[in-house]
Amino acid sequence: MANPKLETRKAANVAYIEHKGPYDKVPWEDYIKRLYGWAKEQKVMPGFYPMAMYHDDPEKTPPEECRSDIAITFKGKAKEQTGVKIRRMPAMRVATISHKGPGTEFKSTYGKLGEWIEKKGYRISGPPIEVYSKKPEVVGGVTVLYAKVMMPVRKK
Repeated sequence: MANPKLETRKAANVAYIEHKGPYDKVPWEDYIKRLYGWAKEQKVMPGFYPMAMYHDDPEKTPPEECRSDIAITFKGKAKEQTGVKIRRMPAMRVATISHKGPGTEFKSTYGKLGEWIEKKGYRISGPPIEVYSKKPEVVGGVTVLYAKVMMPVRKK
C-alpha cells in the first residue's frame, strides 16, 4: 500500500449501472461486459479502467441497502440504454491511495486514507471511487484486487 497523496481529476463522461445490495456481491463480470458492449454499440471510446462509486457506508447501512454505481469513462456522444445511465463526473480534488490485496483489507486501506485526509486538514466531500487498474488475480487461494481508492476532498 503506497502512501496517500492529493490529485486533481479531470471532468469525464461516465456510463454506469446502478447496483443495490452487498458490495461484495456485485456481479462485476456481467456489469463490465454490459458497459463495454454499450460503448461498442454507441460507437464511443471507453476508458481502460472500470470503476465503482460507493454511496453508502457499509458500517452504517444494512448490506442489502448499500448503493453503488459500476462505471466506465467514455469519450464521444452517447445515449442511455436499458440499465445503462450516463452522467458527467465533475472535475474534483481527491485524496488517493493504492490498494493491492484481498477485499477484506479495504477497511485498512480506507482507514489509512481517512487518517491522512484528517491530518492534512481536508474533509470528505463525496462518495469514494475505486478505479481498478487490472483484473483481480487468485494468489494462493486468495483473490487479490488492484485498485486506486479516491476520496473527493475539500479544505476544512
